[in-house]
This record gives sequence, structure tokens and C-alpha cells, in this order.
Amino acid sequence: MTSVTDRASFWVQTRLVAEREIAMFLRSKGFWIGLVVTVAGLFAAAVLPSVFAGGPPSVAAVGPAAVQSVSGAGLDVREVADVAAARDLVRTGDVDAAILTDAGGIRVLGLSSPPDDVVQALSAAPPVELLEPGAVGQGAQQLVILVFALVFLMIGLGGMAIAQSTVTEKQTRIVEILVVTAPVRALLAGKVLGHTALAVGQLVVLAVAAPAAMSLGGQTALLGVVAPALGWFVPFVCVGFVLLAGMWAVAGAVVSRQEDLGSSIGLVMLLVMGPYFMVMVFSDNAAVMAVLSYVPFSAAVAMPVRMFTGDAHTWQALLSLGVLCASVVLVVLLAARLYSGALLQMGGKVALRRAWRSAT
Repeated sequence: MTSVTDRASFWVQTRLVAEREIAMFLRSKGFWIGLVVTVAGLFAAAVLPSVFAGGPPSVAAVGPAAVQSVSGAGLDVREVADVAAARDLVRTGDVDAAILTDAGGIRVLGLSSPPDDVVQALSAAPPVELLEPGAVGQGAQQLVILVFALVFLMIGLGGMAIAQSTVTEKQTRIVEILVVTAPVRALLAGKVLGHTALAVGQLVVLAVAAPAAMSLGGQTALLGVVAPALGWFVPFVCVGFVLLAGMWAVAGAVVSRQEDLGSSIGLVMLLVMGPYFMVMVFSDNAAVMAVLSYVPFSAAVAMPVRMFTGDAHTWQALLSLGVLCASVVLVVLLAARLYSGALLQMGGKVALRRAWRSAT
């Protein structure tokens, strides 16, 4: 009976700490400004390309006959000698499409998605051939990958607030009062729970804003592909945040002044920034992305990207999520011991070995 009472008391204390953390950050102007700027940037990325698209669509026309057939259509026409040259220009992105003529009339050659602006400029809708058929164009695909990586980076760096909150409590000695009313592990659990709730809230806002932004920007085809990927992205990032949250808390617990925080957050910063850059650099390398999608600290962004691009199956995503959840349990248990061993030690930076030995 006592153990049940103790567990109930632990969760009550955890909830109170979480509510305190949430309330403190909801009162912060910086939190709201950051969220509004992020949502505004999302809408800008979806809408502005169509608003400020410069100049007429560019096409490569194979031979004088093709050039003559599209004259007066308002296209930027570049004459090329043969179909192979036209294909090369389309593949490299130097032109939006290629115009071919044969006995059947005009044909349009695109890359991965139909060049609607070129087709609309022609008097009659010609047949369209795609060199690399895909649900969305290469540019739109890269934009979505960039947004996924940036959101992961923003949420991951948001965990720094846990470290800042912890070291502030140590520096002002408030922590000595808090541990009288709640066990150290309840303080850690409350901080992780509170900031995870804030991260989930931000992700939900972005997950709702993203379809609205794409619909406003006329990117309905892209929306149909992104929506299922968002269903994977939100839970992956939430679990990934918990993995990082425990480490952020330890980074704050091992120092006693805000000025010293920079010396303890290097590893956590690397684990947040590293996956961002790796995904951005290797997003088109299937082998590297496959490895990243099973590494706990990069899986939160790499696997949703692979689900978006169609390079992974559902069972692979579930396996990756399972590996990530198991890693969260291990890292949080280790973080709880280090946090409890370092939290009440004042002075200089506490070595991890010393924190481990001091844990009760």
C-alpha cells in the first residue's frame, strides 16, 4: 500500500513540476515569437515561390519546326540540335521542359512532374512524357526535406530551455527548496514531461499549418504526399525530443552558473545539429539515409524523410520507432542517475563519473 501511495505522490509532484515549466514558458514572449515566425516562414515557403516566380517558363525546342510550333506562346525558347541535348537540359534543370515534334504533333518532355505552366501556355494540351516520374517535383521534394530537418532542429534546440531552467535553479539555490518538497527524479520527470508537452503542441500547430499553407500555395499534389509523412514525422520527433531532453537536463545539472553552460552542452548540440546536416547533405543517398534511419539520434528526422520519398516501408518505420523508444528508455535511466548525482553539487563543473558515484 505504501508503494502505491509513493507512486501516486511521485506522479502528482511530477505533474506539478511539468505545469510549472509549461506555465513559465507560455508566459515567455520569446516562445510565442518563435512559434509565430516559424508558422509565417512555413506559409512563406509554400506561397511565395508561386507569387514571385520570375519570367516565362523556359523550354528546349528540338529543331526549327519545334521552335516555330511554340512561337507566340509566351515561352522562353532555346533551340537545341537533338532530343538527347533537350533531355540533358531538362535533367540539369537548365530548362523547365522540352518541346518535341513528330508526326503526331507536339510533345512535352518533363522531369519528375508535369510542367503545368508550359502546358497551359500552349494552345492545345499536348501529351507529356516524364524522364523521372514522381509524385512531386525534385524542387518541391527538397523543400519538404528542408522543412522536416529545420523543424527537427528547432524542436531539438528547444530542449536547451531544460538545461537553462535547471542551471538557473541551481544558481539561485531554488533547487535546494524544491528537493525538500519533491524528489530529484520527480523534478527531472516534470521538466521532461512539461517540455515534451510544449514540443508536441508546437508540432501539432505546424502539422495543421502545413496543409493549410500548401493548399493556399496551390500545391495540392504535394499535400497528398506530405500528409501521410506528417503522420510519421510527429511521433518520431516527439520520441526523439524525449531522448534529447534527458541529456539537456544533465547538461544543466553538471554546472552551477549560466556562464558555464556552454562547456556542458557541446555533445547535445552535436547530436541535434549532426542529424540536421547529415540529412540535408545525404538526402539523395539511399544507403546513408537507410543507416541514419536506424541510428537513434538521427532516426527522428531520417525515417520520416524516407517515408516521404517512398524509400521505406511501414515495417521499417515501425522497427526504427521501436529502436528509438528502446534508446529513450536507456538514455532516460542513465540521465536520471547522473541528474540526481549532480543537481545538488555546487561550484565548478561536475564530472560525469563523480555525478554517477554520488547518485542515490
